[in-house]
Amino acid sequence: MRIWLDGGLQDVESARVSVFDHGLTVGDGIFETVKATEGRLFALTRHLDRLTRSARGLGLPDPDHDEVRRACEAVLAANPMPLGRLRITYTGGHGPLGSDRGDQGPTLVVALGETGRRADSTAVITVPWTRNERGALTGLKTTSYAENVVALARANQHGASEALFANTVGQLCEGTGSNVFVVLDGEIHTPPVASGCLAGITRALAVEWTGAHETDLPLDVLERADEIFLTSTLRDVQAVHRVDDRELPGAPGPVTAKAMRVFDERSGQDLDP
Repeated sequence: MRIWLDGGLQDVESARVSVFDHGLTVGDGIFETVKATEGRLFALTRHLDRLTRSARGLGLPDPDHDEVRRACEAVLAANPMPLGRLRITYTGGHGPLGSDRGDQGPTLVVALGETGRRADSTAVITVPWTRNERGALTGLKTTSYAENVVALARANQHGASEALFANTVGQLCEGTGSNVFVVLDGEIHTPPVASGCLAGITRALAVEWTGAHETDLPLDVLERADEIFLTSTLRDVQAVHRVDDRELPGAPGPVTAKAMRVFDERSGQDLDP
């Protein structure tokens, strides 16, 4: 396995990042996960645009898109696989022990791991912790993921693959690594970005391709929604068959099944929509 680290390919066994890298010491970094199918990336331009938005939100220098693309191509060529999770990580670089940044510039890592196709449906739980829709990191895809690690561990303990958060005012927000959609009276709804959720790449395409409405939704909408589904880079569109103790028999339901078909068809027609 070979990865890209600061300018070139390196063997994963010998690649090293400083223990003083700000991404490690204080979580000062951002990342993107891109789906790789037979060496081809999906929606890379959208991911790079969001990487830049996240960098600007943290006050990091804009990433060089040409360099990131070269890194992605090199890593894909060095590690052929049918379906992969390509991870672009961009941190504040070598810095002092504390929140102040150093002056040596950012660290760029591009790595690839093999993955499998997701199941058509999954179980989720809700968690008692909230997303802060007014926080300094709201809407940025940062490496500060410990909160998600804790929530996902709880989900796994309950036989689920995802945990869903409300925001501070009790509105449905998002999952640890996914956006959530509900079907009410035949119409698809998803929380707006103002709820504090990440502006997911798959979320945006699903809204565009299915005509979903961006709607403020109370958390308890999960108790009465006719159908529920998740979107993310590796899930695409995935139905939910259980939320906490509530079963949704027959998932994926007809509206979700159509959304899955539409997403598969449209994404197959254009790899960089």
